Amino acid sequence: MRIRAATDADRDAAWNIFHEIIAAGDTYAFDPQMSREEALAYWFRADTLTFVAEDDRESIGEADSFLRTATPSPTGEMKKRVIVGTYILRPNQAGGGSHLANAAFMVAPDAQGSGVGREMAEHCLDQARGMGFRAMQFNFVVSTNAPAIHLWEQLGFKIVGTLPGAFHHPEKGYVDVYVMYRSLLDD
Repeated sequence: MRIRAATDADRDAAWNIFHEIIAAGDTYAFDPQMSREEALAYWFRADTLTFVAEDDRESIGEADSFLRTATPSPTGEMKKRVIVGTYILRPNQAGGGSHLANAAFMVAPDAQGSGVGREMAEHCLDQARGMGFRAMQFNFVVSTNAPAIHLWEQLGFKIVGTLPGAFHHPEKGYVDVYVMYRSLLDD
């Protein structure tokens, strides 16, 4: 897998992933009916660094809606580079809060559980440190998103606040949301 800065050519793949994740309505507080234009305006904002995770697939024949390009491998067989995840990195706040980073991550449903999220998270933490951020804060982690919470805790994030009933889950009703934080200076 390769993680790189997103380009305009990645917008369709980013939208495909974004749309599938928000349509489920169970992990992000975006309107599940959000338009492509609104989503991409948010994900590719001027104050935001956007990254994609690419994976090499063995066969051109695989059905995959996240296809970006097909390229020959060193052995001559065709491989396609598939965008399997995307993340954004930006200041959490302006002015006096701009030393805190904020990020959001989305992994294609067919790639979830394969380590894509962890690789993007580790890449993001390195990027944030390199940019001089002192800490990273996630403002709205839905309490029922157990895989994300588990990953963030493994990477040193702590729950520093709970917003009771702040998210309306489509199946579980009103559930808590966590604010999660970790220093980037203690590594």
